[in-house]
Amino acid sequence: MYKFYNENPLNKYTDDCVVRAISCATNKSWDYVYDYLSDIAQYEGTLFDKRDFVRNYLDRTYQRLRGISGEVGYVSAMFPDSTLLITMNGHITCSKPDKNGIPTIYDTFDPRDREVEDVWLVK
Repeated sequence: MYKFYNENPLNKYTDDCVVRAISCATNKSWDYVYDYLSDIAQYEGTLFDKRDFVRNYLDRTYQRLRGISGEVGYVSAMFPDSTLLITMNGHITCSKPDKNGIPTIYDTFDPRDREVEDVWLVK
């Protein structure tokens, strides 16, 4: 299942998928995640939307699930009780159970048919 999700406090559509996905997965505010990632990236001398930064941060913070492949919707359904961060070419999204326990992808567009690159288990 897919549900529209945009936590940008000004309701803007920007290249903020990293902030949006982590905010959704951790139930922390968009502002908090933005500031947190920005602080880490500044310390490392990079930008927090860079692919290497995102992968390294996720690897340090969550468990990467190896050997997972298929479309985002399929992978989401494989882990109905889990909160996942799922990367695909040029994007990251969050999958977690909705209030009825149905695995749901929260994003500003429906990425269910896109191919998964990597998956991290948040909880």
